[in-house]
Amino acid sequence: MNIAIIANDKKKELITEFCIAYCGILSAHNICATAITGKYISEATGLTIERLLSGSHGGGEQIASKIAYGEVDLLILLRDTGNDAEYADTELNLVKLCDKYTVPVATNIATAEALVLALDRGDLDWRTNLKNGEGF
Repeated sequence: MNIAIIANDKKKELITEFCIAYCGILSAHNICATAITGKYISEATGLTIERLLSGSHGGGEQIASKIAYGEVDLLILLRDTGNDAEYADTELNLVKLCDKYTVPVATNIATAEALVLALDRGDLDWRTNLKNGEGF
């Protein structure tokens, strides 16, 4: 499965710790992330991360495009809720695209953990069937 990860500056340490904790599960999947987030995760875990542009230079838009083209199966989007204005439009667009294209999205660490554990159990295998035109 293809996992996209975005973490605002104040959430980069948290997402890095999360990826360290779940490195075994994540290593079985393709991961892309915005530039600095991807750098932190890769350096801390050794995971291979497709690093996109930084969030301020269009990384969120790149992930949005991947969602629209069916290239993302799970999005982890950790936001700094204390700084709502900086990336609010991009983040809202990402969540809307996930709703439109039936992509599970986590906007906090608790939901991220639930989704990654579900991924490990095979609970998200329906995404593969959906891509193959089999539907629900």
